[in-house]
Amino acid sequence: MAMVKVYGGSEIMAQSVQAKLEEAGISTIIKDNIESATLAGFGSFGQTVQIFVNEEDVAKATGIIGA
Repeated sequence: MAMVKVYGGSEIMAQSVQAKLEEAGISTIIKDNIESATLAGFGSFGQTVQIFVNEEDVAKATGIIGA
């Protein structure tokens, strides 16, 4: 199954979005560039946390995120 990015933003907002998606039964994967940058020894900025969902859940997920 292909994973599709449905959200990018701050860590706090990503946690909120992830909780809403999982309450709706949508499995998520988080890509945390903040932690990756810290471990590599340099800072990060901008939309550093991304949420991915299965391709078949994209429409449902974007509806929840947009609500």
